[in-house]
Amino acid sequence: MIYEKEGGLSREELEAALKQSLEGKKLSKVLILPPDFTRMYSGAGVITQIYYDLLKDKCSVDIMPALGTHFAMTEEEWKAFFGDVPFDRMIVHNWRNDVVKLGEVPAEFVSEVSEGLVKDSIDVEVNRRLVDPSYDLVISIGQVVPHEVVGMANYSKNIFVGCGGSSMINSSHMLGAFYGMERIMGKDFSPVRRVFDYAEEHFMAKVPLMYVLTATTNKGDEITLHGLYIGRERSNFEAAVKKSQEINLTHVKERMKKVVVYLDPREFKSTWLGNKSIYRTRMAIADGGELIVLAPGVKGFGEDEENDKLIRKYGYVGREQVLKLVEENEDLKNNLSVAAHLIHGSSDGRFTITYCAGGLTREEVEGAAFRYVPYEEMAKKYDPAILTDGFHTVDGEEIFYISNPALGLWVCDD
Repeated sequence: MIYEKEGGLSREELEAALKQSLEGKKLSKVLILPPDFTRMYSGAGVITQIYYDLLKDKCSVDIMPALGTHFAMTEEEWKAFFGDVPFDRMIVHNWRNDVVKLGEVPAEFVSEVSEGLVKDSIDVEVNRRLVDPSYDLVISIGQVVPHEVVGMANYSKNIFVGCGGSSMINSSHMLGAFYGMERIMGKDFSPVRRVFDYAEEHFMAKVPLMYVLTATTNKGDEITLHGLYIGRERSNFEAAVKKSQEINLTHVKERMKKVVVYLDPREFKSTWLGNKSIYRTRMAIADGGELIVLAPGVKGFGEDEENDKLIRKYGYVGREQVLKLVEENEDLKNNLSVAAHLIHGSSDGRFTITYCAGGLTREEVEGAAFRYVPYEEMAKKYDPAILTDGFHTVDGEEIFYISNPALGLWVCDD
């Protein structure tokens, strides 16, 4: 089921499509897997609300946000995202302890899709509830958008990372880092995506899974739903990829010398998330250029206590140094998703990164290998309340401003 509309689908059209997706299904117990609050512009919040209202009087409904390694949602975030859906319907996914192993992606396959860069097998782990036979239907909801690890986010990523275990999360992130972000972002058939496809085909066939994918843009808090893609078929995902490539990629003719990115404090509270400002702009920034990250809500590094400690310990020191640190340090070797994140969060000396984090000190920011300027000082010069997306001249200097890096990818045509 594919729904696309120029100008966006209305609430009434969305409700009708979701209602149609349930027709003919005899349901007694349903598990819904939406993203968490860090995907607040995905449209998944209202979709979850609609599904809950359609199902609550007919069957039992559980909702387990696909957290991956993120913090559990607070009640305030839950209400902001899911409206009047009861908070007690939430199940918290524990990526370290609440998973079962379904099998493994063979080493030969991983080596083939990675062009020999990675030669280890990858364990396929998911939250145990996904294979609980008492569920008649599992609804996986999320936005298809450019992504630094898998190429285009969502579809089976929501299962194997969002609801996955530490082995799959670590291995897939490092696979993407080894292969190279520039070769992956904005594309469908990346090595990581092929690993997910293999796992979906070989280990999830018996799960009554229905994907509900979105392609969106936003202006402020107003979300436009350009496409809705419902079903198990991969062709739905491919249609969503095509739409996202149309609406979420920004092409520039020349590499930019100065880029200013704003991180909404409601969505971005850590560099783990906030470094989308680096991932998504790196292919558009000139060598010797500067990235300024306005991050009033960033108060930590990792979305997990152990990950936070490792980021503080090693910092965003560049690809080659991180790979050396992995070889020399067991704690990093055992947490490869952190190592991959450290690689992704560095410009490898190509351009400078100035992090204006409202909740971190100069010592903390500089200790992680970023430059630091107080948020208030930089926001006074580059005022998020005034600037709009695109080119501006500030104090005689040309800058490119981005209000939300999570919803796009910026690429130079060269």
